[in-house]
Amino acid sequence: VQLVESGGGLVQPGGSLRLSCAASGTSFDFNVMGWFRQAPGTGRELVATIKSYGGPPTYADSVKGRFTISRDNSKNTIYLQMDRLKPEDTATYYCNYKSQQRPLDVWGQGALVTVSS
Repeated sequence: VQLVESGGGLVQPGGSLRLSCAASGTSFDFNVMGWFRQAPGTGRELVATIKSYGGPPTYADSVKGRFTISRDNSKNTIYLQMDRLKPEDTATYYCNYKSQQRPLDVWGQGALVTVSS
């Protein structure tokens, strides 16, 4: 599986961005895809995840009510709509694919999001 992210950039506080992550390269099984982020000098933290087989998404408390994760299984793509962005959301955002049926755990290359005036 290969993951290609897009949609990062610079935005002012209170603004919005949408990240996309397209998966390709293999047949897809039951999986969980998600977004994690890492700010300079900190560890990688979970932002949101969504299953391929239904069920509610999960969110970090810090983004609940502001970020929305969604997926289009026909395109093997997930999205992260980020609204009301704050400076503390500044980080590199990584897409992740984790199979629920085999030992496969893949990361994207990262997309930089900078929230600054």
